[in-house]
Amino acid sequence: MGNLQTFERTEYQQVKADLHRKILDRLDLEKLGRTSGDAARDEVLLLIRNTVNSEAVPLSFAERERLAREILDEIFGLGPLEPLLKDPTVSDILVNRFNRVYVERAGKIEPTGLSFKDNQHLMQIIDRIVSRVGRRVDESSPMVDARLADGSRVNAIIPPLAIDGPCLSIRRFGHDPLTARNMIENKSLTEPMLELLSAMVKGRLNLLISGGTGAGKTTLLNVLSGYIPNTERIVTIEDAAELQLKQEHVVRLETRPPNIEGKGAVRQRHLVINSLRMRPDRIIVGEVRGEEAFDMLQAMNTGHEGSLTTVHANTHRDALARIENMFSMANLNIPERAMRAQIASAIHGIVQIARLTDGTRKVISISEVTGVEGDVITMQDIFVFERRSVDESGKVKGVFRATGVRPKFSEKLATMGCRLRPALFDSSMEI
Repeated sequence: MGNLQTFERTEYQQVKADLHRKILDRLDLEKLGRTSGDAARDEVLLLIRNTVNSEAVPLSFAERERLAREILDEIFGLGPLEPLLKDPTVSDILVNRFNRVYVERAGKIEPTGLSFKDNQHLMQIIDRIVSRVGRRVDESSPMVDARLADGSRVNAIIPPLAIDGPCLSIRRFGHDPLTARNMIENKSLTEPMLELLSAMVKGRLNLLISGGTGAGKTTLLNVLSGYIPNTERIVTIEDAAELQLKQEHVVRLETRPPNIEGKGAVRQRHLVINSLRMRPDRIIVGEVRGEEAFDMLQAMNTGHEGSLTTVHANTHRDALARIENMFSMANLNIPERAMRAQIASAIHGIVQIARLTDGTRKVISISEVTGVEGDVITMQDIFVFERRSVDESGKVKGVFRATGVRPKFSEKLATMGCRLRPALFDSSMEI
């Protein structure tokens, strides 16, 4: 950092704030609004450089350039967050308070050393994010979900709920989402597993993707949605729009929070019910969290086969238990056995994905839902990841393998023109 190490952080922040004010005073904001984006940035950057160079501050040329760029980010972007948003290796940005900013890289959380000036500065950035998507955050509504232009998901929570000041979490979704080939190269799954999953999507089987927070459920959902034919009409339903489908015939729906009077909320269940009137071939729900699970299962059972959704759960068995709980939230007084029969007939397969202790993400099982025996929904594993050890560097060692079970839905896939190779299920091969 050179001279900047001797130049106290608080002084640096104060100089930046003073220069920021001076530059805003000199800008013709009305004229700037009529100028194209790149031209406006170039014009402002020139003004910033001239202003910075005219100030008597103990900074080198490189540090003055850095200061100019930071002020430019304050005017046009998201301030200290801009370099992190431009870094493709960062998957999560976590602001615990104005002077404690962390990131996640390769599944591991690390401090950044970046800082906002104070809580008010952090609040300005949060306001800028949420106002762009028509949301608000204030004392009467101190929690908010929003998204950035690239689809990244943002959650902010402020005092009085956040005791130490505003908190901000950004789940990154890059401009170039992971592809199936990337997932194979990262050893998240194998070629035979992907061959099975792609056949299940093409063959219009209903799939539930299950996993914990940050396991990669939405990434896998994006990848699998790529196998939906371009001729089909897809309706996506999400709390905060994250899915990046490549098909042309896609209708994207997003929930709406209540207004300042506590009215006007549109929940996922309302959107699922409405989507049935939109003549969809498939419905994709970003994540089922509540009573919309009932309507989603109804849709899967009544002609919208090939639908996809995700659920938070640590095992495939937990995923079914959570779906049962959500089903019961609809308060329809359906007997448990009938409820389980409907779940078993609606969901054909469950894909369990997990983030392991070394930060890697892997599909740890692909299971078929086979029916109901007694009061239990029965399943059988088709592919599993067997964890065997952890090496000195903390890397998880294990193998993917087929269980040798040929799924019952093979016949249905064959009628849809998706024939599965018998060798796919050879349990003697570790992959």
